[in-house]
Amino acid sequence: MINPYLPKLVKVKKTKMLTPNIRQIIFRSPTEKFSLKKSLAFVPGQFILAGLWGIGEAPFGLANNPFDQREQAIVIRNTGGQVSSAMHRVKAGDTITIRGPYGTGFPLKKMKGADIVAIAGGCGIPPIASLMEYIAHKRKDFQKVFLVYGASGPEQFALREKFTHWRNKKIEVVLTIDKNRPGWRGRVGFVSDHLKNLSFDPEITFSAMCGPGPMSRASAKVLVDLGVAEQRIMVSEERKMSCGIGKCQHCTCGKFYVCTDGPVFSYDQIKNNHD
Repeated sequence: MINPYLPKLVKVKKTKMLTPNIRQIIFRSPTEKFSLKKSLAFVPGQFILAGLWGIGEAPFGLANNPFDQREQAIVIRNTGGQVSSAMHRVKAGDTITIRGPYGTGFPLKKMKGADIVAIAGGCGIPPIASLMEYIAHKRKDFQKVFLVYGASGPEQFALREKFTHWRNKKIEVVLTIDKNRPGWRGRVGFVSDHLKNLSFDPEITFSAMCGPGPMSRASAKVLVDLGVAEQRIMVSEERKMSCGIGKCQHCTCGKFYVCTDGPVFSYDQIKNNHD
């Protein structure tokens, strides 16, 4: 019997600082197939538990193209904790532990043929980035696609090397910072401030978002006011997860476990249970 608590050992291929406190770690997929999916390594929105022997592990959303079976990527913000600090010291050639992927991910089949409004705040970009990579790969399956990404300042936008690729795939990327900075020519304000200016059809729109609870609540309220059904607003919940398989109860969200019932929920499921 396979032990679900036993991590796999994988080798780090390369690392990169994306912002002053966010590092990307790219690692080789395990020798066995990363997922049971025939074409996808994982479903955008799923997460893994990654860490180091003797240090611990933490949940991280997968951030790369889900069609890539060879290597995977996670994005780690250094919060000063034991795991994140240690993971920021990892270098190419080192070995890390992973378990997963876990969770439900975004409902890709239901989203097919829809307008997509993707929303990310701060370090909430990884699951949204993997969704954008999926959409870019299957662009003809979707109508209008928007990504609205907010950060505290220009230096805090992660995965910015992907923006041009997404724009070339007719994905409108909207960047906004909380307060204006000298030299900044983009938008200013919260993510929710800019949603009403997007030209999407609320009747056929799916939204996908990940970020701080207040951002998700404010953005969902704007979308609902614009006519998007709560059942079509998909929110990736961020909770402290430990076992990954619904046993430890660390990630309870109302009546749900984030690790097994989520981390992606429709807004009507969790609107009263945000962080």
